This record gives sequence, C-alpha cells and structure tokens, in this order.
Amino acid sequence: MIRDVIRTIDLLNKSVGHAFAWSIVILTLGVSYEVFVRYVLRDPTSWAFDLSYILYGAMFLMAGAYTLSRGGHVRADVFSRRWRPRTQATVELVLYFIFFFPGVLALVIAGWGYGHESFAIREVSVNSPVGVPVWPLKLLIPAAGVLLTLQGIAEVLRCLLCLKEGAWPPRLHDVEELESQLIHSHAAPTDNAGAQS
Repeated sequence: MIRDVIRTIDLLNKSVGHAFAWSIVILTLGVSYEVFVRYVLRDPTSWAFDLSYILYGAMFLMAGAYTLSRGGHVRADVFSRRWRPRTQATVELVLYFIFFFPGVLALVIAGWGYGHESFAIREVSVNSPVGVPVWPLKLLIPAAGVLLTLQGIAEVLRCLLCLKEGAWPPRLHDVEELESQLIHSHAAPTDNAGAQS
C-alpha cells in the first residue's frame, strides 16, 4: 500500500517533469531564431526575452518535484552518506518536517496569492510592447508547491519504510548522470576481472 502511494506520486511527477522538459526544446529554438534574426537580419523580435524567462521559469518550477523524486537535488551529505540507512531516514524525516514542509506550504500560500492576483488582472509582461501574458507562469508557482508537497509525502513514506526495513526502497529510474554512467562502466571490467581470478 505505502509502496503504491510512493510509486503513484513518483509517476505523476515523472509525467509532469517529462512534459515540461520539452520547454527546453522550444526555448532553444526560440533563442536560436532570435539570435539569427537579431545578428544576421538585423531585425530583433520583441518577444524573445519574455519567451526565454517564461519557458525557463516554467521548466524550473515544474521540474522540482520530479528532481526530488529521483533524489537529484544538491545535498550536503558529506557525513550522512556514511551513516546507516535507519539513521539517515531518521534525520531526513525530522528535517522534512522542520524545513521542507513549512517552506513548501509558504510557497503554496504565497504563490496562490501571487498567481491569483496576476490571473485576475490578466498580467502581461512590461518588457516588450507585445504584451506577452505572464499570469500562466505565476499560476505555476502554487502548482509547483502542490507537486512538491505530494513528493515530500512520498519522501516521508520512503523514510518510514527505511526505518521499518533497514534499507531505502528503490526509486524509479529513467535518467542517469553521465558521471554515474562512467563510474559504472569503468567499475564493470574490474569486477569481471576479479571474478575470473
């Protein structure tokens, strides 16, 4: 039951993270187009700046919960990575309630007021005469907070499972850092050579 809840939340945030990852493709095409028309045709657009910060902001906001689901946020685990799993889970559990949930709750509450006000006046960008709408981006702030809250619940459940079983439950796996891939590829021949000796 607990594993099903964790998996469901992880899959939800995976779907959202993967959907918003396409923002980088649109962003790359938009910026490349802007560079071409600005420096080759000498006719810059009036919307490129707005496009870049809106798409980057959307991607940044909506990838937070996905990154948390993969354990990908930067951590100061110089000492904690050497601890036993149950000790890690105990410390993480306490820290989620002291720091994570209050911060995310503040993000949801403040973000809702910020986004709702922007939506009510149909706020547009002041950076260009085109008037690109920015209220959709501001409405993503509380949405990101809700997804982070859900993922935080999944992480707390992971901690509880680790306390019960003495080992961390596995995470969904869909991408891997190049550094990790290189470490695994260099370690594999050594392991095989040691097995043959």
